[in-house]
Formats: sequence, structure tokens, C-alpha cells
Amino acid sequence: MRLTRVLSVFLVLSAMCSAVSAAQTITTPEKFFGFQLGTDRKMARWDKIVEYYGVLEKESGGRMKVINMGPTENGNPFLMVIITSAKNMANLEAIKKANLTLVNPHDTPEVEIKKIIATGKVVIVQSMSMHATEIGGTQMAPELAYDMLARKDEDTQRILDNVVMIEVPCFNPDGELMVTDWYNKTLGTPYEGSNYPSLYAKYIGHDDNRDALLSSMRESQYMASLLFTGWRPEVYVDHHQQGSYGSRISLPPYAEPIRPYGDPLMWREIAWYGAQMAYKETEAGLTGAINNAVYSGWGHFGFHWITPFHNIDGMLTESASAKLATPMYILPEQLQGGARNLPKYEAETIFPDPWPGGWWHLRQIVEMQKVAAWAAMDVAARNRETVLANAYQKAKNQTARGAAADTPNYVIPTIQQDPVTANFMIQKLLVQGIDIQKAAKSFTSADGHSYEAGSYIISLAQPKMGLIRNLLDRNFFPDNDWTRDKNGDPIRPYDLSTDELNEFMGVRVDHVAGPLKAETVLISEAPLPPGKVAAGKGGYTFSAKLDNSFLAVNQLQLKGIIVSRIDKSSDGLTQGDFLVSAGSEAEIKTVAAATGVDFNPVAFVPAGSTHALKRLRIGLYQHYYGGNVDEGWTRWLLERWGYDSVTLMDPELKKGDLNIKFDVILFPDDNTASLTGEAAPAGAGRGGGEGGFGRNPMDYPPEYRSGFGEEGVTALKSFVQKGGTIVTLGTASDFAIDKLGVRARNIVASLPSKQFWCPGSTLKVSVDSNSPYAYGMPKDALALYLSGDPVFQVAPSNSNERYSVIVSYQDRDILQSGWLVGEGNITGKAAMIAVEMGKGKVILIGFRTQHRAQTYGTFKLLFNSLEN
Repeated sequence: MRLTRVLSVFLVLSAMCSAVSAAQTITTPEKFFGFQLGTDRKMARWDKIVEYYGVLEKESGGRMKVINMGPTENGNPFLMVIITSAKNMANLEAIKKANLTLVNPHDTPEVEIKKIIATGKVVIVQSMSMHATEIGGTQMAPELAYDMLARKDEDTQRILDNVVMIEVPCFNPDGELMVTDWYNKTLGTPYEGSNYPSLYAKYIGHDDNRDALLSSMRESQYMASLLFTGWRPEVYVDHHQQGSYGSRISLPPYAEPIRPYGDPLMWREIAWYGAQMAYKETEAGLTGAINNAVYSGWGHFGFHWITPFHNIDGMLTESASAKLATPMYILPEQLQGGARNLPKYEAETIFPDPWPGGWWHLRQIVEMQKVAAWAAMDVAARNRETVLANAYQKAKNQTARGAAADTPNYVIPTIQQDPVTANFMIQKLLVQGIDIQKAAKSFTSADGHSYEAGSYIISLAQPKMGLIRNLLDRNFFPDNDWTRDKNGDPIRPYDLSTDELNEFMGVRVDHVAGPLKAETVLISEAPLPPGKVAAGKGGYTFSAKLDNSFLAVNQLQLKGIIVSRIDKSSDGLTQGDFLVSAGSEAEIKTVAAATGVDFNPVAFVPAGSTHALKRLRIGLYQHYYGGNVDEGWTRWLLERWGYDSVTLMDPELKKGDLNIKFDVILFPDDNTASLTGEAAPAGAGRGGGEGGFGRNPMDYPPEYRSGFGEEGVTALKSFVQKGGTIVTLGTASDFAIDKLGVRARNIVASLPSKQFWCPGSTLKVSVDSNSPYAYGMPKDALALYLSGDPVFQVAPSNSNERYSVIVSYQDRDILQSGWLVGEGNITGKAAMIAVEMGKGKVILIGFRTQHRAQTYGTFKLLFNSLEN
């Protein structure tokens, strides 16, 4: 043992000596890239950045470890870079284990906790350029890493000794490559500095931040494993960019309002870090920093907004944007306030030194973000024991609050409308690092409800209590002085006003009072049980209630197996369910295992009670101007569920004869003007922030301008008349009314926000489950409504019989979670309608049936619309 200790000390000392000597030989970013990062009109490309990190790792003397977490959606490396002292690096696994004990202590003895606090290290994660046109973060990251290795001052050594810094130098490598190549392509042209014309990721572009909830993309899965379960840091800083005409950088803390159920220590700590960031910006002579403003504490559950409810001090910085790497000149009179806690662009205590205007460069973005990144690490390093003690205290506080709740246990029963989706929700809650128990035997709650074995139990008596309550509890966005302007008009929340996962997914969750007496096991995974297969003489039937049944249909059809839809209920048959003839048992068992769908026996199928399904050819409309995030999500969803869909763009649409290639044309959420080309879409150029170059069609080369005009409208009308189906989602439904001749009115289109306001809320709806468009849906459901979504009233005409209402808002008390003003404007009104036109049909879904691939509870309304 003595020899082992001597050898261990020798290895640590050797590593430390190597680190000291290595500082003399570390390659500078300027030498490697050939320019200073942040130089005007220069962008380092991701492949070269990856190469540079490999060089730094070799030269670091054991103080840097580069980990490729895996391929991105496009197959590029996703890096996690650990930087700390050589001594810490040699002891990294022990540090990680101790940290995980601290943040979820369970019954760890107090003496062990004190030891961890005395000897542990603060873990900080910093991520850069999640949104690929916000290029400053990834251009800053290699310089930050170099400085941590090359600087020899006392502050740097303190950070290396007391902090494990985990850098994600690019959250979106695919987008970084797209944007860098686009910038270089347009450099020196009139379009230099315009934003990338399509989604800057394979699927979801700007929405990669919003994917923290379900982690559908690979990049989100890597980040979730790092933040929620793998390391569970004390601090997370996410570096972004904002619009060009306000503050130069927005810093923590968040402005009002804040979400409920966060530990107060967490909010105080965020303010603590933010104050140091702002102070350091001013100390460095960098003007225009603001904190406690612009971005509210109740935002979407993206990574920096969900982490506070993991008891992580989750923060963001938002730097003003240039024109990518091209400088931007801003006149003093163009600088503006109008944001939370910044009503005018003038000095105040949180904004004491406004930037005066002039040229704004990428290098300034790099410098301000780097100051903020250093400041966060400096606070943690100087206050290591306090930060660690608070991490433990937050875990204890939240556990105690959960135990004291009126309903301290949430039960997810086995009996569900869609048990496969319920199982999937459990999987995603485990990704969040929530402790979940599974009942080994049936049990009865204190209030007399019986639950079967296999039911899941989530106790609030755990550190992530606040997260659980925000995901599985009914919540209401505040309506108060913080959320209305001086005229009483509602202030738009930052994205949705609710993120209740079970409401989105249509999963039953029971809130149970009193102690539960149940025999349970703590689970670490929830594998999908394979579907059961039992053959009958008449074949197999499987339920339309399951989202995955539509996946099963597509998989069976791809295997050449005919699938039919049941049109009439009879003995053993339910209207809307699917039917497969006897035979093909091996293929059916394969599909059942992959989807979790049960195939039940059928003895007899009456003649005329079914119709065979055709595999429909789907065209998904796509445009330029930064792309359409809803299109990307819809494309991912259709691929995930095995539909036969291809991208449809303006040139092909305007040619006409669409029926030759398509059976269905699907329009994601979009407005009429952007579809026809009368104006650029409201979200054009999104990612560089409001006011960024690339919002006007003339900012783009002619081949990247969109809009199908009257030619396209004529082609679409002909497509429907000849038997095609058009499905419009969200605001694209206004296009069907405005241009395709649907005789309906959007009754909320002109209402002022004081009269009607509903920004991202779950509303109660009634569903005509006997309609083929709603097969498998419950009669009472929840729909996610976003601000601007249409609500329909069918106009009287001589063809009323050609219209049908599939979904309507209920008659009263329709808000489930979120914020709703003026419910009387929409109670009883249509949310989804179908119209027969010529030989075809147009289906208008006003709410967000497939929003971000999260609203599983209403997927079936879209899937049914894609069946014949």
C-alpha cells in the first residue's frame, strides 16, 4: 500500500511538472488558424476547431481531455472538453462520483457529505453556439481553452485547482459547418453576412434549445446525459447571441417572472454569478452589459431554463450580433430599449454604461463572452466550499419540500389510453435523472384507488422535485404587473407558457395524497415491452389508440403486407382499428417487438366492414429564408414513423400536375404571405436575432428566395379538385381560407390581446372520435394552442354537408395549463375541420398537433389525416 501511494504521488507530480513545461509549447489559436479568432470576415470551421482541440490536448500536460461523445445527426463529432489541473484530471472519476453523491445524497451520512464539501471540486459546464448563426461562442471557445492552459497567473491556477470545467465548444457542429460555408460562399458579394437560407441543422435549426424536454436529436441526447445524469454540474452557462440594436450583452440573473418550485438558493446563486459577470465586463472597459433584464425566468424548457430545476445554476449570456463575421455599423439613434427591465436605451443601475453605437465586430462578441465565461469560473473557484455546500443544501431543501406536499406521490397507472406512449414518457423522465419506482405488486392508495403491478410511482421527496412539478403538475402562467405592460396588454412569454409533459403526451398521472404502501423497485430504464401476437382465423387486429400503431402500419406495408382499416364495429372489431389477414406471422412478430403494439386475434371479418389502406405519397412543403422549424420537426416525425414523404419546394409546386407525384401535400405552420411570397416569413433569419441581416428577401441571392405565388395557388387548387388532400397545420390554415376557397373564418384573427390571449397553453377539447380523422382519440382531450393559431367558424353556404368539425374547444373552463385571456371567444368553436373539394379534401388543424414532436396526445389527428 505504501509503494502504491508513493507511485501515485510520483505520477501526480510528474503530470504537474509536465503541465508547467507544456505552457511554453502550447500552440496559440492565431498560429494554428492563421488569424485571431473573431477577426473581421474570418470564421474557424468546425473540422479545424476539432483538430485544434486535439493539438491542445497533446500539449496540455494532462490538464485537458477531449471526448467525442458521438456523431451528430449529420455524422460530425460532438465534443466534450474537460479542463482542470493535472492532479484533478488524474482523480477525475472520484471527483465525478463525489459530485453525484452531493447533488443526490439519499441517505449518505453527514460526515461523508462534509468530506466531499471539503475536498470536492465545482463542476461547471459551458456550451457555445447552440444556434449556428450565433457564431461568437464557438469562435471564442478555443481561445478560452488556450488561455486556461497557457496562463500562469494566480486566478487561472485557482480555477484549475478548484473547478472542473467542461466545455462544449459547439452545441451544433452541423450548423456551424453550414453557416461557415455559407458565409465564405457569400463573402465579397452583396449577400455577405446574410443568415443561412435553410434550417441550420438536419431537422430543427433554432429549436435545438427547445429539445431539452424530450431530447429527440442526438446532440440533445449527448447534452442531456452530460447535464442531467452523467456529471450533474453545479453551474451551467449557455452562450448565445441576440439582436443587434439593444444591449451588447445580456447577463444573468433572469428578469421576472420566474417559474415556481425552484429552490431560492438557486435564484440567489444565479444573481451572484451574473453580478460578477457584469462587474468584470465593466472592469475590462467593455460597455453595454446589462443583467436582470430582457430574458425572463419563465421561459421554454430549453437547456439553460430547465437546468435550474435540476438544482443547477443554469444561465445564458446573449451577445449582440454582427452580420455573422462581418462588422455592422449601428447609429446611436438606432439603439433601443423596450425589453424587460429596459424600457428605454439609457443608463440604469443594471445598465450603467450603455454602448454609444458605431461599428460592432465579431471580436467584441468573442471578448465579452470570454469575460463572462471566466467570471463564472472565478466565482466558483473563489467560493468552492460554499458552492458545494449549497449544492447539497438545495438537494435537501427540495426533497423536504416534496415530502411536505399535499400530494407527495405521482402515480402513472398501467391503464392508459396509449400505454406505449406512457412507457416512452417514463423513458424520457429517466433521461432527466428523475428517481422512479415501479410497483412489483398491485397496491391501493390511502384514498382507495387501486393500481396494478407495473404502475410507476414518482415521489416528490427527491432533489428534482421542482422539475417534476413543472413537468407533471398543472401550472398557470402569472397574470400580473410583470406580465402586462403599462397599458394592460399581455407581454408575450419567452416561448410557451406551459411545459406539462403528460398533458402534451396524453398520459394519465394521478396525484396521490398520504403515504403509499407499495412494494416497489427503483428503476434505471424502462424498456418497451414487445407487443403480443395472438392469431385468429380472421387475422389480427391492432388498436388505433396507440401512436405506434401507425408506425406498425407503415412497417407492415413496407414488408408488402396489406393493412386494412375497420369501418364498422362488430363482434371483435372496433371502428378505426387496423386489420391484417392471417399469415405473415414472422413479419408481424418482428413489427410487434419493434413497436410494442399488440396484435389480437380475429375470428371473422364481415364483408364490407373494412377497406385496404394505400401507402400515400406525401409532399412536405419547405421554403428558404432560414427555413421553417415546424417543417423540420414534421419531417423528423414523418421519418420516425415511417411515412413516405419527400420535400416539396416552390419550383416543383408551381409546375403543377401535382397528383402525378403526390397524394397528400402537407403545409407546416406558416403564414399566407410567406407561402405565396408576398412577404418574408416572420421567422426569416431567426438565429441571428431580431434586426439581423437576412430578414428581407433581397438579402438573399435570387435562387434562395421563396414564395409560390398565384401559379402555386392555381396548382394546389387543381391538385385538390383532382382528388388530392391538403393538410394545413397551425397558421398555415389561414392560407387554406385565404387562397383555397375554404368557407370558414378565423374568429380570433383580429382580436386585440386584451380580449384574447393564449401563448402556448394546453386547452380542453372535444373530439368526434367517430370521424376517420380522429380514430383512436378519446372524446375529451388536450390540445396545445400557440399564440396566433386560428380558431374556425364555418360560414353558412349551400355546401355545408361538405364540411365537418373534427375537434372543437369545450364549452367552459377550457384552460388546463398556461395562460388564457378571453376564453369565451373560442368556447365551443372549431379547432380542426375537414372540407371536401371536388374529388379531394382540405384538412385544417388550427392548433399544434405535432408541436416539436412532443404533443404525442394529438399525433393521431395528423396521422389519420395522412391515411386514405
